[in-house]
Amino acid sequence: MPITPEEIRHLASLSRLKIDEDDVEAYAKDLDAIVGYVDKLRELDTEGVPEMAHVEDLANSPREDVVEGCDQATRDAMLSAFPRREGDLLAVNAVFVDRTD
Repeated sequence: MPITPEEIRHLASLSRLKIDEDDVEAYAKDLDAIVGYVDKLRELDTEGVPEMAHVEDLANSPREDVVEGCDQATRDAMLSAFPRREGDLLAVNAVFVDRTD
């Protein structure tokens, strides 16, 4: 059963995404193709295939953290390149916003 434009609008609302009405049909088509591909994967016989987290054998070799100094010229250049700051502090946009108002 194909994904409908109404379902795309509903998913966008749940996800708090604003999508243009002109794009709804394209999103429906794309999402339908993705779901169709997942359904096709369900047809595969995976009996006896061990579960894995990654297709490659990973051997993590953590490196030791090394604290390196920063000369004043480099530090000043970095600070001057940042668009908003308060003294030596970098000002960034809020990550969490109270939307209870």
